[in-house]
Amino acid sequence: MKIETCDIFGANNKPITLDIFLSKKETKQPIIIFCHGYKGFKDWGAWHLVGKHFAEAGFNFIKFNFSHNGTTPDQPKDFVDLNAFGNNNYMKEVYDLGKVIDWVEQNQEFENYFDTSKIYLIGHSRGGGIAIIRSAIDDRVKKLVTWASVSDFHHRLIPDERGLKKWKEDGAIYVKNARTGQELPHYYQFYESLQENKDLLNLEKQTKSIIQPMLIIHGDADEAVAIDEAKNLALWNPKAKVIIISDGTHTFKTNHPWKDQELSDQLKEVVNETLLFMGNIF
Repeated sequence: MKIETCDIFGANNKPITLDIFLSKKETKQPIIIFCHGYKGFKDWGAWHLVGKHFAEAGFNFIKFNFSHNGTTPDQPKDFVDLNAFGNNNYMKEVYDLGKVIDWVEQNQEFENYFDTSKIYLIGHSRGGGIAIIRSAIDDRVKKLVTWASVSDFHHRLIPDERGLKKWKEDGAIYVKNARTGQELPHYYQFYESLQENKDLLNLEKQTKSIIQPMLIIHGDADEAVAIDEAKNLALWNPKAKVIIISDGTHTFKTNHPWKDQELSDQLKEVVNETLLFMGNIF
């Protein structure tokens, strides 16, 4: 198994750093693209072990940092670009994911590995919502899996009318990162972009339009995204397969940094269920 890293350009020409885990089987194989969640990054927790697990099972696996997630290519594990973080929004992430798919399709270095007719998405938390939208509008995506996904964008981070007025006046609201203690900004453009694109960013509408095979995985003890959100997605796409992880937390009993050399039992179950859905090619 080979692991490569490269940078491409996303929204506002800012870099997206990719980690590419090449399939153990050195012939054209499917590509899984993994989308991290809110206040997340490609190197969070055990995501590197997830990549290795999929590559060992015969898939190419790509994890990446959204262009405005606050990290940089030089410091991919730290929120050092708070201006970028404050200027992030859902539309930029949908665009970034499209650019990653473009890169997969057009890449020549890995053409002996990539079967571009089989591009699959996995999205965790907010990344699940982004993966849903991309799948709904992009027929290059052939399978979709959500892990602990949100089912609504419009009520997240949006304050009441009084708070919205203050947000506009101040230009920013701040959310504390419990892990680092940083005060992370969200500039008012976040709300403006959401309002301008509310039809495209309607996850109920987009989930109902999904035609690709879809797997919904959620923990019944998720402390960040209630299991009711998985039930919403399942209601809107009755053809989707649903797996509930017993006592499953939002990150499936992993944390950051993850010092173990193995996946947690819960995350291993999530990965194995995803592999079965994706189609174990060995």
